[in-house]
Amino acid sequence: MFDILCVTNRALCNEDFLTRIEKVAASHPAGIILREKDLTEQDYGELAQNVQKICKKQGTPLIIHSFANIAIKLGCKAVHLPLPVLRGLSDEDRKMFTILGSSCHSEKEAEEAANLGCTYITAGHVFDTDCKKDMPGRGLEFLESVCKSVSVPVYAIGGISVQNIVGTANAGAKGACLMSTFMQCEEVSSYLQNLKKAVEVDEFS
Repeated sequence: MFDILCVTNRALCNEDFLTRIEKVAASHPAGIILREKDLTEQDYGELAQNVQKICKKQGTPLIIHSFANIAIKLGCKAVHLPLPVLRGLSDEDRKMFTILGSSCHSEKEAEEAANLGCTYITAGHVFDTDCKKDMPGRGLEFLESVCKSVSVPVYAIGGISVQNIVGTANAGAKGACLMSTFMQCEEVSSYLQNLKKAVEVDEFS
């Protein structure tokens, strides 16, 4: 099965953020990574509490981003840490999580993240994206090389769409992460199903 993760960004949201989270959670992606990098730890913790309530109600996994201690306080067993933060995670804290992810931009980083105990990694950015206008996408060859370099699942990120998602699956990715689409599309559930259907049709063609 090819998994789809939602990565949040309040700045891109075209409606009340928690209303949008409700819609995303109700569409049941494989998980929601709460990535709100502009918030202080306290403000992030308060937001995470509200998002966690929504995710629990909908049965959609929540992945805390950057703040391992907040994940521990909330009893959340899934956390996504930037590599520099992951390097400083204690062995004791690492044992608190059943899902541990990190963002990687090279084979070397992917291998390091896997060695540090990650259960999955994200690799990107794969395609050109408005989020990083000054940096061209690293491409499917990059994604394939990262997938081959580690045994843990790799999730493609950056410019993923219905039109190109099949390429990420064929490159060896376990799944894909999307941000702006989840924050802005009119029908979240329909778009998620279209992403899944594109991969499924290719698998059986």
